[in-house]
Amino acid sequence: MRTYIGGHQAVSATDFVELALGTPVELWLGVEGENEMERVARLDAARDILADNPSLPDDVSRIAAEAIEAYAPELFNVVPLVRPAVRRTRSRKGAAA
Repeated sequence: MRTYIGGHQAVSATDFVELALGTPVELWLGVEGENEMERVARLDAARDILADNPSLPDDVSRIAAEAIEAYAPELFNVVPLVRPAVRRTRSRKGAAA
């Protein structure tokens, strides 16, 4: 099964997230080994995107909830655990006859 978002094929989970959000995941999460200047530039770009699209956090939450609901329904199948019956032994506290 192929997944397309806006005419682009999502090959991996990262592709799916990037296409759904319209921005690369690394913009929000950063990359390992980035220097301070790269970090400042990344955060500045993220602030600009949020300023231009203030509903983005709500959209992300909605997309995540829809993905969880569609692709992982077993996460919500909660079954109460049954406690094993506790056996109590009778104590014999009397004197032997």
